[in-house]
Amino acid sequence: MRIVVIGAGVIGVASAWYLTADGHEVTVVEAREGAGLETSFGNAGGVCPGFAGPWAAPGMPFKGLKWMFQPSAPLKIRPRFDAAQWAWLLRFVANCTAGRFAANKTSMQRIAHFSKASLVQLREETGIEYDHGTGGVLQVFATDEEAEGGRRAARVLDGLGVEHRLLSPEEVRKIEPALVRSSAPLSGGLQLPTDEVGDCHLFTQALARLAAERGCRFVFNAPVTAVRAESQRVEAVETAQESFKADAVVVAAGPWAGKLLKPLGINLPIYPVKGYSLTCDIEDFDAAPRSSVMDEHSKVMICRLGSRLRAAGVAELAGFDPAMPDAALNGLRDRVAELFPGAANYAKASYWHGFRPMTPGGPAHIGRSRYANLFLNVGHGSNGWTQACGAARILTEKIAGRPDPLGRRSA
Repeated sequence: MRIVVIGAGVIGVASAWYLTADGHEVTVVEAREGAGLETSFGNAGGVCPGFAGPWAAPGMPFKGLKWMFQPSAPLKIRPRFDAAQWAWLLRFVANCTAGRFAANKTSMQRIAHFSKASLVQLREETGIEYDHGTGGVLQVFATDEEAEGGRRAARVLDGLGVEHRLLSPEEVRKIEPALVRSSAPLSGGLQLPTDEVGDCHLFTQALARLAAERGCRFVFNAPVTAVRAESQRVEAVETAQESFKADAVVVAAGPWAGKLLKPLGINLPIYPVKGYSLTCDIEDFDAAPRSSVMDEHSKVMICRLGSRLRAAGVAELAGFDPAMPDAALNGLRDRVAELFPGAANYAKASYWHGFRPMTPGGPAHIGRSRYANLFLNVGHGSNGWTQACGAARILTEKIAGRPDPLGRRSA
């Protein structure tokens, strides 16, 4: 089939890779000048199936209200005169029940672990390089309350069969010796030894090159102006420069998917949740993390990506506001410097912001839409890098009419 993929982030490129490998004639249409330049560009770097789960959880509405009044809170809700924001928030709150949380987390965990296995297989088959590390992920706790939360999380991981270890402060420092230099309080940790790290942007660009070598066409600097449909079928994808006729279309446009699909009568509850990251060159490798540390206190993930240090965190519900407030950036930098003093010259850090395409409940939309030949691979939120390969494989099977590899009965 002739398939047009809209979007060249990690989700779109992974979709194009697996569809091309399945024998389709694939064209990727991207608004930017290259692959992986939006949400995939500067994310934390963690490939963390063990942490995959919804933000909508019991107790989160109360925390969200409390954090509104804290300048450096990990989640900031900036109320706007925006019906989409309020509708999304109402759905988010509705998903904060114990039952919905459990169902959503189980769904996300299954895709995430399948995706991690798919990524490892792809890496072994292609030799793709993207500054990856396989040293696991270590979640660290600053208070007794956080440590108790870690014990509850461990019980959930037990039920899901996820390998993990609860650690004392002394054991945490043995795994990450650089934390010995930190003055930050430490009450314990939770290690996920099979999780990984890697540069999502480097991966996306490298996979795009590999897909192009196999015959996939990439069209950059081509914002999509419309998806043309007739009689419940998509006929073409329109750009200012060219019209792309297709037997099937895949929308992998991240947080912009909703605007693209609305003229077709498809209203996706996807909202852009802004996050920030800093990146700097490591100057003292003994003072830097060996792999990846998730700081539960600040909700900041800190990863070693080759010779660079990447830290990412904060979640702001403020639409597509591009502002980068000093309070958010300074809070991010100061927390990393507190945990890993001397690892880098943090004054020279570069900063980035991106928009996570979040659904209210957590699980992404993967599969057929109300149109027979229009498929979705959107709404992965903060788990896009973790879920990319698995979601792309699931989508490829659905387009081919084969069974869902996870045995799900969704569209």
